[in-house]
Amino acid sequence: MQLHQLRYFAAVADTRHFTRAAEREHVAQPSLSQQIKALERELGTELFHRARGHVTLTDAGQTLLPLARRILADADTARREVQEVAQLRRGRVRLGATPSLCVGLVPQLLRTFHDRYPGVELHITEGGSQDLVRELGVGALDLALVIAPLASRGPALVARELFREDLVVVSAPEGPGPAAGAELHVAQLRSLPMVMFRHGYDLRELTLGACRAAGFEPEPAVEGGEMDAVLAMVGAGLGVAVVPRTAADRSGLRVTPFAAPGLHRTVTVAHRGDVSPPRAARELQRMLHDMTGAGTR
Repeated sequence: MQLHQLRYFAAVADTRHFTRAAEREHVAQPSLSQQIKALERELGTELFHRARGHVTLTDAGQTLLPLARRILADADTARREVQEVAQLRRGRVRLGATPSLCVGLVPQLLRTFHDRYPGVELHITEGGSQDLVRELGVGALDLALVIAPLASRGPALVARELFREDLVVVSAPEGPGPAAGAELHVAQLRSLPMVMFRHGYDLRELTLGACRAAGFEPEPAVEGGEMDAVLAMVGAGLGVAVVPRTAADRSGLRVTPFAAPGLHRTVTVAHRGDVSPPRAARELQRMLHDMTGAGTR
């Protein structure tokens, strides 16, 4: 089994067409077809159902596809690692982060990194922690800033705590809601209209968990947004929301902290444990530890 065979196989799976796959891989279509057949002979089974103008994966093909993608991603990482030159004059970092971190910690981190290593490509993926963990698992990311605890944590995932961040309640400055600066108990959210994040969003799960621990199920006035949308809806007076302190302080909204012991979230940096991150990613991780003080704990 050779890497170019797996690459051709993945191209056909993506395009569902042998000719288009050959064009994408810049190879003659007969050569691509021969390599796919050679791969099928080695595996002892067909990988595609072939019909005129219609190509679909067999059960064996569906089983091979995620494995092939992971092998190709790992091979690409190895190739880039070897090709990186001294002092990181080139390279690539694929960083995933939750939306609230993308507007808080990440811009300053990337500015500092880019100033020091301008030749390194920076690729950012924004998403919820569960989505980012899946991207790590298939080799699509080098590092991810995710919120602990993780609902799904494969045995090959390594996560290290960076910092804990306070959660607060935001409300419209001119609208009804808790007083600015006063402390709020979670149970008091029962009587307030709430703007909730979308399903699968880390802050939604944290808010629901805190409300349920206080003995009630919140009834959202509005739900389904991400950070910018939620802050805008709160600003429009539709309800209150539970958000990180860093997002609240930049929002222009009224900010009310929770009474002790308060609500917090734990931010971690994660990577696959079975594959060493590329050199550029390791340097970004070191810089991240320095910025957050994680390297001293």
